[in-house]
Amino acid sequence: MSQVQRKLTTILAADAASYSSEMEANEVRTLEALRAARGVFAQFIQRHHGRIANTAGDGLIAEFPSVVEAVQCAIEVQRELSAEQGQSGLKFRIGVHLGDVMVDGDDLLGEGVNLAARLQSMAEPGGILISQQVYDQVQKKLSVGFQYLGEKQPKNFAESVAVYSVGGGEAGEGKRRAPAQAPRSDAKAKLIATAQRWGVILAVLFVIDLVTGGGWWVYWPALGIALMLAFRSGPLFEK
Repeated sequence: MSQVQRKLTTILAADAASYSSEMEANEVRTLEALRAARGVFAQFIQRHHGRIANTAGDGLIAEFPSVVEAVQCAIEVQRELSAEQGQSGLKFRIGVHLGDVMVDGDDLLGEGVNLAARLQSMAEPGGILISQQVYDQVQKKLSVGFQYLGEKQPKNFAESVAVYSVGGGEAGEGKRRAPAQAPRSDAKAKLIATAQRWGVILAVLFVIDLVTGGGWWVYWPALGIALMLAFRSGPLFEK
């Protein structure tokens, strides 16, 4: 038995969503769509210096020496498939992971491949999911948006993993979202402004009280004048 070789590589796993139901509905059309999709994958994998390690049914496993090239390949493949096949064609799910793998001839095996496949299975049709290891390498090198989806528990994995989606509607919002602080700042500023206005009113009343010797009747016109001045600069209570 030959010694097992290991290496660190970027694995791309892909498969067609709802492939069985599509085959049941129309075998000929689905097979043609699968062949066309495989051609697109082969073209872009080669363009980005990767290689197809194995294919099985409607899926494939590819590897890349560059993490950035692997993710860029996945993005371009999804765009091309969407443009060529539209709404009626096969939708592929893609997962990308950077990890240690075992090499058996041209085939890749091991936990690194399994995790890429699990990410692919969790992706939406037409979507791309990547692991934390991949995100760390590409987040500053690609302009496409990334959406942090949280810690996920892949099937048959003992530990949860951080998962990110690439591009698409959700990811277009950017990288990890930070909690919005603007509403709190605005509310604080409005509260301070309101307090300042009421402070002016009370100060005016206090001065008038000292000048007049404390006559209660003078408070009402003074309050009216102070309120008018306050409202001219803005409402007392902001919403």
